[in-house]
Amino acid sequence: MSQTEREQQDDPYAGFADRYDLFFGEFAQHEIGRLNFWSRMLDGIQVRRVLDCACGTGRDLHLMHELGYWVCGSDVSVAMLARARRNLATCGVERPLIRADFRELPYADQAFDVVLCLTTSLPHLPHERDVALALSSMGRVLRRGGMLVLSQGITDKLLLQQPRFIPEINSPELSRVFAIDYLDGRVRINVLDLVHEAERQELMVDSFEYLVLRPGQYERLLEAAGFSDLHMYAGLTQAPYDSETSDQLVIVAKK
Repeated sequence: MSQTEREQQDDPYAGFADRYDLFFGEFAQHEIGRLNFWSRMLDGIQVRRVLDCACGTGRDLHLMHELGYWVCGSDVSVAMLARARRNLATCGVERPLIRADFRELPYADQAFDVVLCLTTSLPHLPHERDVALALSSMGRVLRRGGMLVLSQGITDKLLLQQPRFIPEINSPELSRVFAIDYLDGRVRINVLDLVHEAERQELMVDSFEYLVLRPGQYERLLEAAGFSDLHMYAGLTQAPYDSETSDQLVIVAKK
């Protein structure tokens, strides 16, 4: 078996990458609130080079490209990178994409002005020590004074309320439900996709485990990795994060 075949076999997104974008709208259409957040956040810090180190299907790569930045991407998932290349190609955009573990980013020191790690990517890691390695790796490739932006959907509100089922999509073709298991220090999200087209009835189930990372842990780990000037937001709105009401956690830190 070749290395590529082994990577594909070990890829938890191998069967899910092509359905991942169903979470969102059309690939090249970005919400105005999201565009405004990034325009405000990056204004005045002399941004030229951006790394999305968990780029997934390339949605934020395209957004950064549209905002005029030179951006490249990496991801550990072969399937996600393949989907990203196809997505970007449909828009006539070609960006450097490589397979890489963000605990060992293969870029030069201080190569980027901004590093992104979005959409609950960091909690995929198995242990807190792996998170520390990843933050150190991101800090190494970030220039002094540069910005790190993290985001996740596992929040204090979710862990407090512990909903068992969350409906995500209900279209004429597909219904998607999250069935969530709350484990000791981890959360398992089972994605149930029910296809109910006229000529096709199928249930597909994909499961992903996430490490529980709370704001206090992030503060400690980021400080240990050499970051400062931390800000926590309730999603891409710049409203302050609230442990009881926020459905998203966005963390912005400076090196």
